[in-house]
Amino acid sequence: MSLRVAITRAMPEAEATAKRVLERGAQPVLAPLLTIVPCECDVSLEGAQALLFTSANSVRAFPSVQRAATLHVLAVGEATAGAARAAGLANVRSAGGDSEALVALAMAVLDPKRGKLIHIAGRDVAGDIAGRLGAVGFTVEQRTAYTAVAATTLPSTFAGPLDVVLFHSARAAETFIALGAPGSERLVAGCISPAVARAAGQVSWRRIVAAPAPHEEALLGATLGGEIPPTGASA
Repeated sequence: MSLRVAITRAMPEAEATAKRVLERGAQPVLAPLLTIVPCECDVSLEGAQALLFTSANSVRAFPSVQRAATLHVLAVGEATAGAARAAGLANVRSAGGDSEALVALAMAVLDPKRGKLIHIAGRDVAGDIAGRLGAVGFTVEQRTAYTAVAATTLPSTFAGPLDVVLFHSARAAETFIALGAPGSERLVAGCISPAVARAAGQVSWRRIVAAPAPHEEALLGATLGGEIPPTGASA
Protein backbone atom coordinates (compact mmCIF):
# COMPACT_ATOMS: atom_id res chain seq x y z
CA MET A 1 0.00 0.00 0.00
CA SER A 2 1.45 3.37 -1.00
CA LEU A 3 1.83 6.28 1.36
CA ARG A 4 -1.04 8.77 1.43
CA VAL A 5 0.38 12.28 1.45
CA ALA A 6 -1.69 15.36 2.32
CA ILE A 7 -0.63 18.49 0.43
CA THR A 8 -1.55 21.60 2.39
CA ARG A 9 -0.19 24.35 0.12
CA ALA A 10 -2.52 26.63 -1.83
CA MET A 11 -3.79 25.93 -5.32
CA PRO A 12 -2.61 25.82 -8.07
CA GLU A 13 0.80 24.86 -6.66
CA ALA A 14 -0.82 22.00 -4.75
CA GLU A 15 -1.70 20.29 -8.04
CA ALA A 16 1.90 20.53 -9.26
CA THR A 17 3.11 19.05 -5.99
CA ALA A 18 0.56 16.25 -6.32
CA LYS A 19 2.09 15.23 -9.65
CA ARG A 20 5.55 15.08 -8.10
CA VAL A 21 4.28 13.04 -5.16
CA LEU A 22 2.61 10.60 -7.57
CA GLU A 23 5.86 10.28 -9.55
CA ARG A 24 7.55 9.15 -6.35
CA GLY A 25 5.07 6.32 -5.93
CA ALA A 26 2.95 7.88 -3.20
CA GLN A 27 -0.73 8.80 -3.27
CA PRO A 28 -1.32 12.56 -3.16
CA VAL A 29 -4.29 13.97 -1.24
CA LEU A 30 -5.16 17.60 -1.97
CA ALA A 31 -5.81 19.32 1.38
CA PRO A 32 -5.07 23.03 0.91
CA LEU A 33 -5.09 25.05 4.13
CA LEU A 34 -4.48 28.42 2.45
CA THR A 35 -6.25 30.29 -0.34
CA ILE A 36 -4.43 32.99 -2.32
CA VAL A 37 -6.41 36.21 -2.75
CA PRO A 38 -4.88 39.00 -4.89
CA CYS A 39 -4.78 42.51 -3.38
CA GLU A 40 -4.81 45.89 -5.06
CA CYS A 41 -1.13 46.55 -5.64
CA ASP A 42 -0.14 50.06 -6.73
CA VAL A 43 3.43 49.84 -8.03
CA SER A 44 5.45 52.66 -9.59
CA LEU A 45 8.37 51.30 -11.59
CA GLU A 46 9.94 54.72 -12.08
CA GLY A 47 13.55 54.67 -10.87
CA ALA A 48 13.53 50.92 -10.22
CA GLN A 49 16.44 48.70 -11.19
CA ALA A 50 15.00 45.35 -10.08
CA LEU A 51 12.01 43.41 -8.85
CA LEU A 52 12.28 40.86 -6.05
CA PHE A 53 9.79 37.97 -5.93
CA THR A 54 9.54 35.58 -3.01
CA SER A 55 6.85 33.27 -4.40
CA ALA A 56 5.14 32.29 -7.62
CA ASN A 57 1.96 33.71 -6.10
CA SER A 58 3.53 37.16 -6.01
CA VAL A 59 4.44 36.86 -9.69
CA ARG A 60 0.89 35.91 -10.66
CA ALA A 61 -0.59 38.73 -8.57
CA PHE A 62 1.82 41.39 -9.88
CA PRO A 63 -0.20 43.82 -12.03
CA SER A 64 2.62 45.40 -14.03
CA VAL A 65 4.40 42.51 -15.76
CA GLN A 66 4.38 44.06 -19.23
CA ARG A 67 5.81 47.37 -18.00
CA ALA A 68 8.55 45.53 -16.10
CA ALA A 69 9.89 43.46 -18.98
CA THR A 70 13.27 45.24 -19.08
CA LEU A 71 13.98 45.22 -15.33
CA HIS A 72 16.26 42.82 -13.51
CA VAL A 73 14.19 40.19 -11.68
CA LEU A 74 15.50 38.24 -8.70
CA ALA A 75 13.44 35.22 -7.61
CA VAL A 76 13.79 33.32 -4.37
CA GLY A 77 13.92 29.91 -6.09
CA GLU A 78 13.54 28.03 -9.35
CA ALA A 79 9.75 27.68 -9.16
CA THR A 80 9.35 31.43 -8.68
CA ALA A 81 11.87 32.14 -11.44
CA GLY A 82 9.95 29.84 -13.78
CA ALA A 83 6.71 31.67 -13.00
CA ALA A 84 8.42 34.99 -13.74
CA ARG A 85 9.68 33.78 -17.11
CA ALA A 86 6.29 32.32 -17.96
CA ALA A 87 4.75 35.73 -17.20
CA GLY A 88 7.01 37.37 -19.80
CA LEU A 89 9.84 38.66 -17.63
CA ALA A 90 13.14 38.04 -19.39
CA ASN A 91 16.07 39.09 -17.18
CA VAL A 92 15.41 36.60 -14.37
CA ARG A 93 17.86 35.10 -11.87
CA SER A 94 17.07 32.52 -9.21
CA ALA A 95 18.60 32.67 -5.73
CA GLY A 96 17.99 28.93 -5.45
CA GLY A 97 17.01 29.06 -1.82
CA ASP A 98 15.23 31.18 0.75
CA SER A 99 15.00 34.86 1.69
CA GLU A 100 18.59 34.83 2.96
CA ALA A 101 19.78 33.53 -0.41
CA LEU A 102 17.73 36.21 -2.18
CA VAL A 103 19.35 38.94 -0.07
CA ALA A 104 22.81 37.54 -0.84
CA LEU A 105 22.07 37.44 -4.57
CA ALA A 106 20.81 41.03 -4.56
CA MET A 107 23.96 42.18 -2.78
CA ALA A 108 26.12 40.32 -5.31
CA VAL A 109 24.52 41.46 -8.58
CA LEU A 110 22.81 44.79 -7.88
CA ASP A 111 24.18 48.25 -7.07
CA PRO A 112 22.47 50.51 -4.49
CA LYS A 113 23.32 53.52 -6.67
CA ARG A 114 21.43 52.25 -9.72
CA GLY A 115 17.92 52.62 -8.37
CA LYS A 116 15.38 51.25 -5.96
CA LEU A 117 14.36 47.63 -5.54
CA ILE A 118 10.71 46.61 -5.40
CA HIS A 119 9.81 43.54 -3.38
CA ILE A 120 6.49 42.09 -4.54
CA ALA A 121 5.28 40.02 -1.63
CA GLY A 122 2.38 38.48 0.21
CA ARG A 123 0.87 40.06 3.29
CA ASP A 124 2.77 37.63 5.52
CA VAL A 125 6.47 37.90 4.73
CA ALA A 126 9.15 35.47 5.93
CA GLY A 127 12.44 37.24 6.60
CA ASP A 128 13.29 40.94 6.69
CA ILE A 129 14.44 41.39 3.11
CA ALA A 130 13.84 45.15 3.03
CA GLY A 131 15.62 45.63 6.33
CA ARG A 132 18.64 43.53 5.38
CA LEU A 133 19.11 45.27 2.03
CA GLY A 134 18.35 48.69 3.47
CA ALA A 135 21.18 48.19 5.97
CA VAL A 136 23.71 48.01 3.13
CA GLY A 137 22.43 51.04 1.25
CA PHE A 138 19.61 49.80 -0.98
CA THR A 139 16.27 51.54 -1.18
CA VAL A 140 13.61 48.84 -1.02
CA GLU A 141 9.89 49.30 -1.52
CA GLN A 142 7.75 46.39 -0.38
CA ARG A 143 4.38 46.02 -2.08
CA THR A 144 1.69 43.55 -1.03
CA ALA A 145 0.24 41.74 -4.05
CA TYR A 146 -1.75 39.00 -2.33
CA THR A 147 -2.84 37.60 0.98
CA ALA A 148 -2.95 33.95 1.99
CA VAL A 149 -6.26 33.34 3.73
CA ALA A 150 -6.17 30.51 6.25
CA ALA A 151 -8.86 27.83 6.23
CA THR A 152 -11.37 28.02 9.05
CA THR A 153 -12.22 24.32 8.85
CA LEU A 154 -10.11 21.35 7.85
CA PRO A 155 -10.60 20.14 4.26
CA SER A 156 -12.75 17.01 4.15
CA THR A 157 -9.80 15.07 2.71
CA PHE A 158 -8.22 15.08 6.18
CA ALA A 159 -10.98 12.67 7.27
CA GLY A 160 -9.47 9.81 5.28
CA PRO A 161 -6.42 7.68 6.11
CA LEU A 162 -3.14 9.61 5.87
CA ASP A 163 0.54 8.93 6.52
CA VAL A 164 2.30 12.22 5.73
CA VAL A 165 1.34 15.90 5.81
CA LEU A 166 3.46 18.26 3.72
CA PHE A 167 3.96 21.84 4.87
CA HIS A 168 5.45 24.38 2.44
CA SER A 169 5.07 27.28 4.87
CA ALA A 170 4.92 28.00 8.57
CA ARG A 171 1.50 29.54 7.98
CA ALA A 172 0.10 26.22 6.74
CA ALA A 173 1.55 24.38 9.74
CA GLU A 174 0.14 26.97 12.12
CA THR A 175 -3.27 26.69 10.47
CA PHE A 176 -3.30 22.91 10.83
CA ILE A 177 -2.45 23.26 14.51
CA ALA A 178 -5.06 25.99 15.03
CA LEU A 179 -7.67 23.63 13.58
CA GLY A 180 -6.84 20.95 16.13
CA ALA A 181 -4.04 18.97 14.38
CA PRO A 182 -6.16 15.79 14.49
CA GLY A 183 -4.15 12.58 14.47
CA SER A 184 -0.78 14.35 14.31
CA GLU A 185 0.82 11.83 16.68
CA ARG A 186 0.29 9.15 14.01
CA LEU A 187 1.53 11.25 11.08
CA VAL A 188 4.84 12.37 9.63
CA ALA A 189 5.18 16.14 9.11
CA GLY A 190 7.25 16.96 6.03
CA CYS A 191 8.50 20.55 6.32
CA ILE A 192 10.27 22.59 3.64
CA SER A 193 12.64 24.28 6.11
CA PRO A 194 13.73 24.19 9.76
CA ALA A 195 11.58 27.29 10.39
CA VAL A 196 8.51 25.45 9.13
CA ALA A 197 9.50 22.42 11.22
CA ARG A 198 9.61 24.63 14.32
CA ALA A 199 6.10 25.87 13.56
CA ALA A 200 4.87 22.30 13.13
CA GLY A 201 6.64 21.22 16.31
CA GLN A 202 4.08 22.91 18.55
CA VAL A 203 2.24 19.57 18.62
CA SER A 204 3.35 15.93 18.77
CA TRP A 205 4.00 14.01 15.53
CA ARG A 206 5.06 10.51 14.68
CA ARG A 207 8.08 12.26 13.17
CA ILE A 208 9.01 15.70 11.85
CA VAL A 209 11.23 15.87 8.76
CA ALA A 210 12.88 19.14 7.71
CA ALA A 211 14.14 19.41 4.14
CA PRO A 212 17.94 19.91 3.89
CA ALA A 213 17.37 22.74 1.39
CA PRO A 214 14.35 25.07 1.04
CA HIS A 215 12.87 23.69 -2.17
CA GLU A 216 10.33 21.05 -3.05
CA GLU A 217 12.63 18.39 -4.46
CA ALA A 218 14.58 18.41 -1.21
CA LEU A 219 11.33 18.27 0.75
CA LEU A 220 10.00 15.28 -1.18
CA GLY A 221 13.36 13.53 -1.12
CA ALA A 222 13.72 13.90 2.63
CA THR A 223 10.11 13.02 3.41
CA LEU A 224 9.33 10.31 0.88
CA GLY A 225 12.82 9.01 0.10
CA GLY A 226 13.16 6.99 3.30
CA GLU A 227 11.20 4.14 4.76
CA ILE A 228 7.87 5.31 6.20
CA PRO A 229 5.58 2.30 6.62
CA PRO A 230 2.00 3.28 5.75
CA THR A 231 -0.11 3.42 8.88
CA GLY A 232 -3.56 3.82 7.37
CA ALA A 233 -4.28 6.06 10.33
CA SER A 234 -7.16 8.47 10.04
CA ALA A 235 -6.19 12.12 10.47
